[in-house]
Amino acid sequence: MALFQKLFKQTAIYGIATVVPRMLSFLLTPLFAIYLPSPEEFGEVSIVFSWIILFNVLLAYGMETAFFRFFHDDRYKGRVTATSTISLVGSTILFLILAFFSRDYISSATNIASHYIAYVILILALDALVVIPFSWLRATERPMVYAAIKVGNVAVNLGLNIFFLVFLPDLAEENTFFSSIYQPGFEIAYIFIANLIASGLTLLAVSPFYLKLKYRFDPELWKNMISYGTPILIAGIGFAVNEAFDKILLGRLLPEDIAKFEVGAYSACYRLALFMTLFATAFRMGIEPFFFSYAKEDNAQNTYALITKYFVIFGAIILVVITVFADLLKFLIIPNAAYWEAMTVVPIILLANLFLGIYHNLSVWYKVSDRTRFAGYISVFGAVVTLALNFWLIPQYSYMGSAVATLAAYGSMMLLSFYFGRKYYPVPYDLGKIGGYLFLSIGFSALYFYVFRNNYYIGSILILIFFATIYLTEKDQLRQMLTKR
Repeated sequence: MALFQKLFKQTAIYGIATVVPRMLSFLLTPLFAIYLPSPEEFGEVSIVFSWIILFNVLLAYGMETAFFRFFHDDRYKGRVTATSTISLVGSTILFLILAFFSRDYISSATNIASHYIAYVILILALDALVVIPFSWLRATERPMVYAAIKVGNVAVNLGLNIFFLVFLPDLAEENTFFSSIYQPGFEIAYIFIANLIASGLTLLAVSPFYLKLKYRFDPELWKNMISYGTPILIAGIGFAVNEAFDKILLGRLLPEDIAKFEVGAYSACYRLALFMTLFATAFRMGIEPFFFSYAKEDNAQNTYALITKYFVIFGAIILVVITVFADLLKFLIIPNAAYWEAMTVVPIILLANLFLGIYHNLSVWYKVSDRTRFAGYISVFGAVVTLALNFWLIPQYSYMGSAVATLAAYGSMMLLSFYFGRKYYPVPYDLGKIGGYLFLSIGFSALYFYVFRNNYYIGSILILIFFATIYLTEKDQLRQMLTKR
């Protein structure tokens, strides 16, 4: 059980590295809701960042996961870090050259205003250059340094956003220097400038990694890493489509006079699913290095099964609790009633992100058995579901159609991964308990939100029943895990 205690400790630290930055970023939602002129501007920002999500995946091209795969291979000790770093630096420089020469075409293809393109290109390049330094920190088990830099990045970004949106207009009226850098109606550009400065400082923080690295490129290893990472890239594109293209398609498929407003309302209420995303991301970042390092142990599959069960338990708790208190949280997170019409998507998006988290836990089978091509197959299938349902449902149901499409995509990916995993790398999951917790949490969430919404007496009873069920079924194993070393 000491293994689990170490795992939970690392997950907790990575949780800080994920939760604190996301919580700080979370503050941007009420900030934008108050200081951007309208939901339309929020919608425009959301569309741009949706494209950034896709390009981040393209510029990393699966090298992060390939790094973890080969870093623990004794045959390549000392060469993985240098080879992957040289690869990403070279591809990033090439991207910068091509992107700046074709920025007008990019602007036209993405519907990103031309005056924002330069900011977006530079942000993407800086983000790509920190992929391997951050991966190295995780692989060498330096989560505290990783956490400090991640938190610092978002703290700077948040601080600059507050300065530009809240204080700069007033300072410009009193001081000549500030008046020289303030431009009315420049709010969206200030958001990207803040992000750019934060990304630049993050690269500066990891620069010792570049200075100490012994640069030695191994062409054979690079080919193996590209071969391993290409399916991950395809999978990443699929995930980017699933995560971001609903906003992009809402902006394109809805009538022009309402499109950006709908995107803004949907994007703001989507943020209430952050609590599920935080948990799933923190868990994944703590568990991914563990999956590879523990794969050769005799009881690896039983351990993976137990980890997945507890992931589902904690995720199901989050689903029920956030669903019950969503209408209270909206006053804190989205303090502008103009956005609240999209609150109906919250339980659906929470469940979708729980399914995505389960999928990531199930994905251990193709990562440790070197069948990463299945990541591509599954994510492409999910992307097809996302695109097909969005094209079909958005014209009739607007953002509710996008929410249903997201749920269908992540749910189908979870089921496909489970199906293929049983065939190629069977893990003895406790399907009875996992299915029971999922069924109960989904049922309670739907019952409360769509039947007894705002009746917190009923909601609290449902939460207590759910906690009692978990305690009665898991108390012996939990006691054993917490007491044994």
